[in-house]
Amino acid sequence: MLFTKRPYLIQVAAAVAIFALIFGIRQSVPMFFSSINNHTGLGVVAVSLAFACGQLAWGAFQPFAGAISDKFGTEKALLIGIAMCVTGTLLIPYATTQFELIVTIGILSAGGAGFAGNSVLMSAVNRFVPPGKGGLYAGLVNAGGSIGQFIMAPIAGWLIVHTGWENGLTYLALFCLVTVPLSLLLRGKKSTPIVDPSSPQPLNLQQSIALACRTPSYLMLNAGFFVCGFHVAFIATHMPGVIDLCGLPPTFTGWALATIGLFNIIGSLAAGWLTTKMPMKHLLSYVYATRGIIVILFILGPKTELTVLLFAATLGLTYLSTVPPTAGLVAKMFGRSFMGTLFGIVLFTHQIGGFLGAYLGGQVFQQFGNYNIVWYLDIMLAVFAALIHLPIQEKPVQVSNAQTAS
Repeated sequence: MLFTKRPYLIQVAAAVAIFALIFGIRQSVPMFFSSINNHTGLGVVAVSLAFACGQLAWGAFQPFAGAISDKFGTEKALLIGIAMCVTGTLLIPYATTQFELIVTIGILSAGGAGFAGNSVLMSAVNRFVPPGKGGLYAGLVNAGGSIGQFIMAPIAGWLIVHTGWENGLTYLALFCLVTVPLSLLLRGKKSTPIVDPSSPQPLNLQQSIALACRTPSYLMLNAGFFVCGFHVAFIATHMPGVIDLCGLPPTFTGWALATIGLFNIIGSLAAGWLTTKMPMKHLLSYVYATRGIIVILFILGPKTELTVLLFAATLGLTYLSTVPPTAGLVAKMFGRSFMGTLFGIVLFTHQIGGFLGAYLGGQVFQQFGNYNIVWYLDIMLAVFAALIHLPIQEKPVQVSNAQTAS
């Protein structure tokens, strides 16, 4: 009955399920960090570089995936991503050199997850749902990723212990195949060009990108999302190392990541709902400021199982709650046209920060035996992000004739 009254919920459910599996598997792969390091003998920095390249590739592929989705259809971009993700994850156990790790972890597995990631799924959902509801349903899709992380992290931990890490990665790759039939439900509804009321000619993809890159609010949004990437990638990649420094067993990593995922469901849904109730730029400022406070309290507090779980829970509330208002601002400034591409560019900036967070974490740990410098840098970046969103103009960007002709 619900799907009869709101048929677009079928597409929303498909997008949620796809993101749950793809994101959950992607976030679980770092749990194999120690096994990969022991197997290859390459060292923490070398393995960190492979995961850091994965952060970069996940974002770098998003604009291209968004462009393919905008022009040829969502399902085509998703199928490319699923094929890459499955292939890369299957080949990780066979990698023995740093180059092979970068190709399997960094380009294929993570890059494939980017092809089937936020920009494509949220752009697709934005086309199907009623106008003005994009931010709300983007929060729901984003929560799907958290559900996937909550479910897949403990499963990955169980697979490592009971089947061996190589077989564990094989099973994760096979789980990805479930998303193939779901991707076909998102066919159709390609984007329409941005239309300037003062000009008979709509903006094409290249002109739309040029317009976005000349818009200060869009650039500030990119700067803030860079910080989000740094924070999230550092946590996702180096949580096993953080857990070890706290003197807790390695299996506790799965529970910490699952706790982040569980509470991020609440944070994502709340953020999606709040995009309809308050200025999205203010919501983003609050989220980044809260992150900084959470990290400060974690650094100063005792490191027990309880405090680590509390840290994971409170962190989870803010972990990816930045995505719905960020996607909402892109849609509000530029409309639904080419949103997959424009939001994909923002996500690429996010992953440049992710590359630095993952790689610097490994460098700092090898140099000093702890992550303190990265934590301090993370706090300063959180303050920067909280401030950079305040001047954003939360309104549709006006297209001039001069810009249309460029």
